[in-house]
Amino acid sequence: MENKIRYNSANNFFREKFGQKVIKISLDGGFTCPNRDGTLSYGGCIFCSEKGSGDFAGDRNLDIEEQFKISKEKIKTKWKDGKYIAYFQAFTNTYAPLHYLESLFIKASNIEGVVGIFIATRPDCITEDIAKFLSKLNEKIYVCIELGFQTSKEESIKLINRCYDNVIFENCVKMLNKYNIDIIVHTILGLPYETKEDMLNTIKYVSSFNIQGIKLQLLHIIKDTPLHKLYIKKPFNVLSLEEYVDIVVSCIGILPPDIVIHRLTGDGDKNTLIEPKWSLNKKLVLNSINKALFNKDIYQGKYL
Repeated sequence: MENKIRYNSANNFFREKFGQKVIKISLDGGFTCPNRDGTLSYGGCIFCSEKGSGDFAGDRNLDIEEQFKISKEKIKTKWKDGKYIAYFQAFTNTYAPLHYLESLFIKASNIEGVVGIFIATRPDCITEDIAKFLSKLNEKIYVCIELGFQTSKEESIKLINRCYDNVIFENCVKMLNKYNIDIIVHTILGLPYETKEDMLNTIKYVSSFNIQGIKLQLLHIIKDTPLHKLYIKKPFNVLSLEEYVDIVVSCIGILPPDIVIHRLTGDGDKNTLIEPKWSLNKKLVLNSINKALFNKDIYQGKYL
């Protein structure tokens, strides 16, 4: 690849699209999830934290503008210049009446400096009406849907309590394609009892659809989650740094070059992360991946 790194990175994508550094501000829109409130199940997916995987999001007791202001102030010393993505990360961010979504996302789009809205959700929580609204909003500001998918393996789907079948994902992708809304698919590497082949099959499966981005997330065992309880009761293999790097490098090799890779590992809260502890050194993980890509002469799409 022309750039120094050997994959299509989010940083490069944002710089090309917006002409400068873009910073994500994680916000909490006050949502829950059908996998938590009893509609489909209780407790959520087994890996999900109390905060619905929004551990670094703003305070849901504050309005969106105030959350944004506080978070922007916190990162001012790290990034002085740049534009912003309003990232709705915690829980399922389309699981609400349409009028609430319209009010929330339009409000976020009007915040000074915001050039895009990223919405993390489930494929079974996007209706045609929601897709139509997002398509209209997409004409004003860049809108991207992040679909929590994790794995294509049937046994794993049941184990993690995802509560929707792969065909639901397929239909959602087709609908979002129809309305020209960009899609990022969230996958997890290292789920209990999955082999490297299982993980690569998931990457092959999701990249066979018209998606624009992917997240490769290392499995985190978070304290007091159902996954943590399973790990105590029936220990499963936790990937080592070397194993993880090998899997990620293989994933990059089979991903089409036009798909943007938005994540290669994941951020864990040091106060609640049980395993793997090595993942807390994010710089080491990313450097190890980039070094392995160089040493093995692997780049995105090499094996296609």
